[in-house]
Amino acid sequence: QVQLVESGGGLVQAGGSLRLSCAASGNFFRIDTMAWYRQAPGKQRELVASMSVGSSANYADSVAGRFTISRDNARNRMSLQMNSLKPEDTALYYCNLRIRTVSWGPRNDYWGQGTQVTVSS
Repeated sequence: QVQLVESGGGLVQAGGSLRLSCAASGNFFRIDTMAWYRQAPGKQRELVASMSVGSSANYADSVAGRFTISRDNARNRMSLQMNSLKPEDTALYYCNLRIRTVSWGPRNDYWGQGTQVTVSS
């Protein structure tokens, strides 16, 4: 059984910074892609940033240059450093891990519980 626990988030003024973390526990072979998604009220969930097992990162245009995704493979953790936050960054943020539970098996998606980020103007 794989479990994800998110931490971080909160209320910050525009221009401020926050750091989100996501930790995976349980029995599995390897974490492949790690990603952060967000969903604002009335909007669809969108991909914010992702990082491959080889640490190649991709960002949504709206956060490029302000957010930084990182991963610690030894500890099965990833983080999202969010700087220069804007009111439009307000959303519920979810971590997503694509995990291969056994070496010969498929990859499955696991989701964190979500953490709220609110940016005031």
